[in-house]
Formats: sequence, structure tokens, C-alpha cells
Amino acid sequence: MYRAVVLDVHSRRVVGWSIDSGQTAALATNALGMAISNRSPLPAGTVIHSDHGVQFTSWSFTKRAKESGLLPSMGSIGDRYDNAMIESFWGRVQTELLDRRRWRTRIELANALFEYLEMFHNRRRRHTALARSRRSSTNSTNSSTPRSLQ
Repeated sequence: MYRAVVLDVHSRRVVGWSIDSGQTAALATNALGMAISNRSPLPAGTVIHSDHGVQFTSWSFTKRAKESGLLPSMGSIGDRYDNAMIESFWGRVQTELLDRRRWRTRIELANALFEYLEMFHNRRRRHTALARSRRSSTNSTNSSTPRSLQ
């Protein structure tokens, strides 16, 4: 099962996510669509940063990003430090959720991911980059300052 998330770099909140059976354009585009819905309207100049995975270089993902006023950005090929924030995020998800048990169905996994992302990560997890505050207290969806999503 493949997963995609969109993180708000400022608040460290997961603003969009999706799961699918493959690394498809739909996987990334669905996560982006959720992020756009959750953060609408997005300030002009908001950057959407990704790696060079086929799902992020797809026509549908790029089209959706541009139609929403996002500025697509891609890092260097093979440079894990370029996407350190998302790599760190997935490391925590792997350790705290995915390595702890096996799910029998995709629905069970989707429910576990929902609970982890929406109930734990976005509401209770504290982050050193946010002065140990909770993400829910740093929600600034009405800001007109250009943002970055990853």
C-alpha cells in the first residue's frame, strides 16, 4: 500500500493525504486535492515541493497544482536531504504506526492512518521547530503570506 501526504511547512500539519495500491498520479493528485480543499484559498506564490517520483511528475498532478495557483518545485534527484522534512515525517509514521502491527484490509489501514494523521499528528504531537507547541495552535489558514507545502 502506497501513501502520499502534503505537509504545511510552516505548521507541520498534514493538510492532505491519500493511499493507493500503487505509486500513481491519482495517489499524489488526491492528496494535493485534499490539501487544496483544506487550505483554500491558498496565498499567491505558495510552493508545492516534491521529489521526482512518477506520481509527482505526472501531467495531472502538475496541472492540478498550477490550476490552483501553486508553484511546483522539485528537489535534486537522489538527494534525501532536499526532502528532509518529509523523510523525517515518514520515518516517524513507520516507527510509531506501521511497524507496530499488520492490517488485514486496506480499510483498516486507512482508518489507522486517519487516526494517526488527523487525531494524533495534527492535534497532539509537539514539534521542536514549533517551540514544542501543538500543531492545532499554529494553524494559520488565513495568512496571506506565501507558504510552502511539501
